[in-house]
Amino acid sequence: MTAHLKKQFDKVFLPLHEFGFLLLTDASLPSVSGLIAGEPVRGSWWSHESAQQIFTVSELLEDHPDILILKLVSEKVTFVHRDLWGHIYSIGVAREDWQLGNLTSAAKQLLKALDTEGCLQTNKLKAFGPNPGNAARELERRLLLHANQIHTESGAHAKVIETWDTWAKRAGFNARAKSPAAARRFLEKRLADINAKFNGKGRLPWTTNT
Repeated sequence: MTAHLKKQFDKVFLPLHEFGFLLLTDASLPSVSGLIAGEPVRGSWWSHESAQQIFTVSELLEDHPDILILKLVSEKVTFVHRDLWGHIYSIGVAREDWQLGNLTSAAKQLLKALDTEGCLQTNKLKAFGPNPGNAARELERRLLLHANQIHTESGAHAKVIETWDTWAKRAGFNARAKSPAAARRFLEKRLADINAKFNGKGRLPWTTNT
């Protein structure tokens, strides 16, 4: 890593560690795109002059052993530091009403299959209809699984979805579920503080679905 790239990485990693999570992009809340660009990035960050640097740093974060990526805040890509993994895991495995209520039939079937297999690839799920990605996204929005986007051999996009226990084993995380209610309160307080500080409107999945 060059000195310049390390400086750019530290510019993002330090606040990520401080706040516990950081969005990829947001017009108000702290984000990778905003920190690298030095200004709020509205619209697609791909069109910003700092797009290549944003991409490079986000790739470094994705590969970092202490970073988890999920759709946590406002259904946007969010980088979460290891310090908060216990809270995410506790919520993910809880299977609370806000997670399971009103799931589509396809999502229920996919969750059952995932519980059996531990890990699945969405482009290989013909049994779940022509658009299994829709069911995967439905489960992802409710934190019922961890999803990681990949490029298939054909060049198409697909997602590898896995149970939280499968993810924890792969990530080397000693997962121990605690009170999901306490975990939710912790994250609500943390986000409320960040929203207040930056005049943001970030929201969490369970507040979106209730």
